[in-house]
Amino acid sequence: MRILITEDDEKIAAFLKKGLTEAGFSVEHTDNGEDALHLCMTESFDAAVVDIMLPKKDGFTLIEELRGQGNNTPVLILSARHSVSDRVKGLQKGGDDYLVKPFAFSELLVRIQALIRRSGGRSESSSLTVGNLTMDLLKRRVSRGTETVELQPKEFALLEYFMRNPGLTLSKTLILEKIWDFSFDPQTNVVDVLVCRLRSKLDKDYPDKLIRTVRGVGYVLEES
Repeated sequence: MRILITEDDEKIAAFLKKGLTEAGFSVEHTDNGEDALHLCMTESFDAAVVDIMLPKKDGFTLIEELRGQGNNTPVLILSARHSVSDRVKGLQKGGDDYLVKPFAFSELLVRIQALIRRSGGRSESSSLTVGNLTMDLLKRRVSRGTETVELQPKEFALLEYFMRNPGLTLSKTLILEKIWDFSFDPQTNVVDVLVCRLRSKLDKDYPDKLIRTVRGVGYVLEES
């Protein structure tokens, strides 16, 4: 699932991105309202975290324009402004929830999950299925057939990426940029290690292997 963070405080943005990535989300960040509006109108996000005091376009205006253009991305307003009037204004403009800084990350995570759950995962399904493999995106559960597969956050994120692109060969470069958000280093083997861990959990008890290596290119999740 994809989350957009719009926050101009670098430390807070880095904290949010790290925490949400570790929780298994794919995170996009921008530090101003104009870029956030463009991203929301051209890409799909399951939720957005928006600060109020932003350069170029403040958070209230951003949310109001999103709603005016028919964009229903769930929005959690994150702000140091804690007056009742600010909270009321944020909700009136179209925000779905309001969290005051400083905040506990655990509370922010639960609120985001609640927003996504209430929205029904937006227009997308809340689950993914490839063959006998099923992923519940909201409960963050994976099963193959009748067996539950326990995954770590990075393993879950990688499998979600595979399941959103079944039958397509994903290169190590794409996987690195998607899961770790850094450029490809030909010397690293983190992708191979993560794929190996995922395979050991998905395929070890089944004759039909789901993840196949495309030598010299990358990996593919077989559709059948």
